[in-house]
Amino acid sequence: MSRLSAPIGACSIGCVVRCRRYGSTDIQGTEMGMPAMHKPTAPPPGKAAVGNGSSPHLDADEYSDEEDQATPPPAPEPKDPGAPRFSEWPQQRSFMQVVMDKAGDTVQDLLLIMRRTLLPSPSRSRLRALVRKSRSVAARARGGDEAAETPTLLRAKKPIVLVLGSGWAAHALIKVIDVERYEVVLVSPRNHFMFTPMLPSTAVGTVEFRSLCEPIRVSNRFVEYVGATCEELDVERKTALCVSSVAYQGGRKPHFQINYDLVVVAVGEQSATFGVPGVAKYGFFIKEISDTIALRKRVQDCFELAALPGTPEADIRRALHFIVVGGGPTGVEFAGTLADFVRVDLRRKYPELMPFVRVTLLQSAQSILTMFDERLQRQALASFEKAGVEVRTGVRVVEVTQDQVVLPSDERLDYGVCVWSTGNASRPLVQAVAAQLPAQAEFSGGRPAATKLAVDPFLRIVGARDALALGDCAMMHGNRLPATAQVAGQQGAYAARMINRMFRLGCGGLTEPFPSRRVARARGLFASVSESVSESMDEGAAREYFRKPFEFLSLGLLAYIGNNQALTQVDPIALRLSGYFAFLVWRSVYITKQVSFRNRVLILFDWVKTRAFGRDLSSF
Repeated sequence: MSRLSAPIGACSIGCVVRCRRYGSTDIQGTEMGMPAMHKPTAPPPGKAAVGNGSSPHLDADEYSDEEDQATPPPAPEPKDPGAPRFSEWPQQRSFMQVVMDKAGDTVQDLLLIMRRTLLPSPSRSRLRALVRKSRSVAARARGGDEAAETPTLLRAKKPIVLVLGSGWAAHALIKVIDVERYEVVLVSPRNHFMFTPMLPSTAVGTVEFRSLCEPIRVSNRFVEYVGATCEELDVERKTALCVSSVAYQGGRKPHFQINYDLVVVAVGEQSATFGVPGVAKYGFFIKEISDTIALRKRVQDCFELAALPGTPEADIRRALHFIVVGGGPTGVEFAGTLADFVRVDLRRKYPELMPFVRVTLLQSAQSILTMFDERLQRQALASFEKAGVEVRTGVRVVEVTQDQVVLPSDERLDYGVCVWSTGNASRPLVQAVAAQLPAQAEFSGGRPAATKLAVDPFLRIVGARDALALGDCAMMHGNRLPATAQVAGQQGAYAARMINRMFRLGCGGLTEPFPSRRVARARGLFASVSESVSESMDEGAAREYFRKPFEFLSLGLLAYIGNNQALTQVDPIALRLSGYFAFLVWRSVYITKQVSFRNRVLILFDWVKTRAFGRDLSSF
């Protein structure tokens, strides 16, 4: 049996434990700060272990009977009393320790990116050269046509890292990953990254759509982008069945299969409707660029309808009532920017319609922006009251019809535009992957369809081999993190650094042999999937570095509330700001966090243009 393994960086050393040669601690064991799902037990004399429930891929010939009898386990060496014990991993560290670590990682990332700029441009024919014809998945892809052929991505000379998604986590990963060591293939129906916190601004024309976007092929020219959707992910066979995001003129969409060594699931989530009738059909979302394009056009159309000669007053009031459902940051920011749009720009062009314009924010909780401090929540409510935005808390929507929002008391609100921003729901792919892994049920309350993929402190999918999950679609047990761009971006960079450091997780396709088991036994270290530790890492360095699982460093919360006012909350330093100064902080942070110099220039230009000439009222 071939004993090759692809190097990946998802910190397999972080889970290693001192153990006897016939067993290894489960990757989800209590020593990882997670409840143990399978307890490793010693085999009877003369028998070799073949694995445990959480590591079904352990090989029966990994440790033979003869080898056990001929070479007894070495006596443990004296330990340094000050050395960390594996049972202490992961450890909680101070805020400043996390800051210093992330600063050091950022410097390393910059050096890697600078080195990448010196590499020759890749051949765009690499991806086509990896494709052959295969009949293995034709039946599923073509609805049972066994004779049809489906292209399959062959294995490359370098291990293939398959990235699913093009959001914050995926974008951060491809920015940092070392493309000299890995063949990186990114699959997503969206060929660009977008700065999602500013989507509400695009819905009213404060910022143009393309100013928020960076094409994936520009983010990293060595990453092979594939415009498709992953429909099936087989984590056991390490294959992904994909369908093209664009179709031929006849409507046919090509199907193909990708074989990988490591998969990174970063598909995010989709807008949640919570089963409310009519939301999907009549509501507008703020999740993609296409959503805000449609929303912007609808807002313009409502004013044009109301301005038609002879329009009844009831129809005018209906067309100019804008309802926002959801009092989180997205809903609040859209309500604030819409109020600005009406007050500054539309008032000049439609002065006769201003008495009929209403903006209503509906929130099921007792306050808006519940993640902020109570004082800042009150500041947001006061700002909305001054701007004429009606806020109704403790209100739940039970139905959305073509022109009405229905409340529990059978109260009906006529509307022209209903914007739905109440949270996120899992994607079908995430539910399908979780259903393949029995270990996931323990972290989903026993439900057959998990809403997120449970991961360990090193972002590895529980129960799967060579698979990571990042961003909104992942749930770290015992440490529920907010579904924000900050978390996803930091997770993506963390995963890329682990991959770059070439720590092993049992991937296939490595072009160099395994370190010998003799070396691993001498150190007393075994990886979580019974693969030995890379010889390039000494035990002390491994111990020191992998006491550090993923740790989220919160940089604060920001929210725009309209009329050039914002809220800023930075918990580590107990900073609370509101008003115009917080608005300057909001703009400064958002312009700094743009992913490229081009985006910074475009957004600054949009802000200057809006200030000087107003928002564009053209409708397409």
